[in-house]
Amino acid sequence: MAVEAVEGPVMVIAGAGSGKTRVLTYRVAHLLNMGIDPFNILALTFTNKAAREMKDRIIKLVGNADAKNVWMGTFHSVFARILRIEAGRIGYPSNFSIYDSDDSKRLMKAILKENNVNDKVYTPNLVLNRISSAKTNLITADEYLANDQLKLQDDMSAKPMLGQLYKIYDTRCKRASAMDFDDLLLNTYLMLKRFPDLLLKYQHKFSFVLVDEYQDTNHAQYMILKMLSANDENLCVVGDDAQSIYAFRGANIQNILNFKRDYPDAREFKLEQNYRSTKSIVKAANSIIVNNKDQIFKEIWTDNDQGDRITLIKANSDGEEGSLVANSIFENKMNLQINNDAFAILYRTNAQSRSIEEALRRLNIPYRIYGGLSFYNRKEIKDLLAYFRICVNHKDEEALRRIINYPTRGIGKTTQENIVVVADKAGVSQWEVLENPHRFALNVNSGTLNRINAFVTMIKSFAVHVKQKNAYEVARLIATSSGIIKELREDSTPEGISRLENIEELLNAIKEYSEQGTELVPGQEDKEEQTSLRTLDLFLQEVALITDADTKDKDDADKVSLMTIHAAKGLEFPYVYLVGLEENLFPSIQSLNSRADLEEERRLFYVAITRAEKRLYISYAENRYRWGNLTICEPSRFIEEIDQACLEYPQRMRSQPIASEKAVQPKSFKPSVKNLTKMNSQNIGGAYDKDIADKIQPGVEVEHARFGRGKVIGVDGAGASKKAAVFFKSVGQKQLLLKYAKLKILN
Repeated sequence: MAVEAVEGPVMVIAGAGSGKTRVLTYRVAHLLNMGIDPFNILALTFTNKAAREMKDRIIKLVGNADAKNVWMGTFHSVFARILRIEAGRIGYPSNFSIYDSDDSKRLMKAILKENNVNDKVYTPNLVLNRISSAKTNLITADEYLANDQLKLQDDMSAKPMLGQLYKIYDTRCKRASAMDFDDLLLNTYLMLKRFPDLLLKYQHKFSFVLVDEYQDTNHAQYMILKMLSANDENLCVVGDDAQSIYAFRGANIQNILNFKRDYPDAREFKLEQNYRSTKSIVKAANSIIVNNKDQIFKEIWTDNDQGDRITLIKANSDGEEGSLVANSIFENKMNLQINNDAFAILYRTNAQSRSIEEALRRLNIPYRIYGGLSFYNRKEIKDLLAYFRICVNHKDEEALRRIINYPTRGIGKTTQENIVVVADKAGVSQWEVLENPHRFALNVNSGTLNRINAFVTMIKSFAVHVKQKNAYEVARLIATSSGIIKELREDSTPEGISRLENIEELLNAIKEYSEQGTELVPGQEDKEEQTSLRTLDLFLQEVALITDADTKDKDDADKVSLMTIHAAKGLEFPYVYLVGLEENLFPSIQSLNSRADLEEERRLFYVAITRAEKRLYISYAENRYRWGNLTICEPSRFIEEIDQACLEYPQRMRSQPIASEKAVQPKSFKPSVKNLTKMNSQNIGGAYDKDIADKIQPGVEVEHARFGRGKVIGVDGAGASKKAAVFFKSVGQKQLLLKYAKLKILN
């Protein structure tokens, strides 16, 4: 029904693990099978990965010809595409640059320095967050300065210059023909609002609008969707209010909660079957989220196995917590013979990873931290990309600042500062000053002037090739002729070699991109004649919108995943360890001031629980170091909210025999947080029985709890590190650590 209800507004409430991607995919396929022109379908997601997965599935259902013409992508990528077509309406060239967070931060640091603003009071992150919040709420720099309420807020926070800094930042971006991520939304809204003919054009173009993860939309996205779908109201939104966890980024849960108020005729469908997790995990998740007042009620259920109960792990300290979690992973790996990538460790804050990392390293368990430095954020990659950007858009000041003297060419810091001053005074871009140093009276000596002229000539020579050759040919030319490859080859250190390999990997990616075939050209989407040339400017457009969720390091194979819960949304793992379940940590101390904030924390806990497929472990510490001080901790209130029939208190955690009775009490029984604090720390590792281990030799027949009967064919190591190679009829040969394998000798 959710797939076939194509006319009018539709809301699909898709619970965790319920297959919402399948619904969106089949809905688009159904529209295409009905004869709807693919160019008239707009499908919006929050990650490029989700868009790619949907497009791949649609291709399998209806074929590549139709699927590739659907306007499908992230909000930012689709609106960037529209803006490149219509940029002239709002005073931008079609080749405008897109600033990432690093570019924005570098620009703000420069603005603060040039205007003698105290960057300890007005930190770049604070100012940029304020600007981002304003743009998300569709407030321009001029409107900000004219708003007395905002000025009063800034005065009361002792930061009266925020409005002025917003205006300077906005001016500098426009002068550089650049937009940041928030501008892609704000400028799309402003363009549609100011030009009714354009609004009408895109309303007619996008007859059917589909939105994934609607609960994560902010005010700007909400308003744009409302405008685009106002004509036919063929708007289908899919989401789960219980997984709305991005308020700190501007996401507004009211968008999904009030959908039926905005569209009284909307039809609502609920996907309540979970295909991912065990009954125990689903039941635990339901018992948590029911405590929220602001929600669309649903009862998630599953036909999957009952599964094990959630294991609680209590530690004396954060250091011991790391050790217990690492030991548990090691034991599961050895006993169940499963790979590292089956495990994920989730935490509320990035700082919690330290003790976990140390414990994993001690056991030689490889891991990968999500949210670390992604491939496209590495210095050498950003340096080469900056060359590409300046060739496409000469006014891109952040790209220019990055490479004007890299590799070193004698255009030093003093000269660069001089260029900035002259450009600001004349109200022009820095590139215009470099092109016409005499006209703008740039005060440099003849040697520096020659070096500037040589730099300008080099960039212009690269730019000539951008539209004439494919992306790889131009990228290779720039990488070699700029001197970057030569510079890196001269560094024979392991770090230098790694940087050169990263450049090679980037060029490989560009070559693969260049060979993928046709590319839609802005302004020609509805035409059959498309270019077969994938150019460098089109590659940059894709790269500029890549996020951490869309990238994966090439050495990620078989590693334990470590990440914040926010980063884990949309992912799933067989075995999940949720650490740090303590008051003031999770829920965060910042969330305790209002019910709305606490409910968002509870939704975050719900998301964490529903990442697990087979087993879930929850740990907390009695003591944790914070700002150098050892702090006594109290177990999180969220533990008490879990249906106690879903919890397991292992024998080694119990301080008294009565604890075993608590674990099997009926659903109504809920132990208090005080009772939880009395449990002893769990020693995850099994007891090592030296007598049994000594008897396990080649030829001995044994029995394993999971693999059944087998025969020992070899042993290695000694003491607690002794391993045995055992051949089982059911699964073949397995390598087992005797400390954890708990083998039973049969002969």
